[in-house]
Amino acid sequence: QVQLVESGGGLVQPGGSLRLSCVVSGNTLRLYTVGWFRQAPGKAREGVSCISASGAYTYYADSTVGRFSISRDNDKNTVWLQMNSLKPEDSAVYYCAADMSRGVQSMCGGVTATHRGQGTQVTVSS
Repeated sequence: QVQLVESGGGLVQPGGSLRLSCVVSGNTLRLYTVGWFRQAPGKAREGVSCISASGAYTYYADSTVGRFSISRDNDKNTVWLQMNSLKPEDSAVYYCAADMSRGVQSMCGGVTATHRGQGTQVTVSS
């Protein structure tokens, strides 16, 4: 059973930074495309950023380009999302999800992934 556990969320002021972590257990991470998603109350789920199994390909939502950066270390079974220049509209529950044999655009913009974590709250407010 694949499990994903997120950490790193919290309260930050506008313009600040946070680094989210997603630790995967139950299977080797190198088999999976992984994505970060967010959902705010009353809003649709949004694919924030996705990374291919090898790390060679990435995808970013337009609203995060230049501010967010996704990375992974398959030996550590961990995927990170570095978030800089945070804005109040970035506030949401962020969760990571993993799936096999998915392209990054399909992962971020397509059907829900097979495995996902419980999420971590990110609040951007002064």
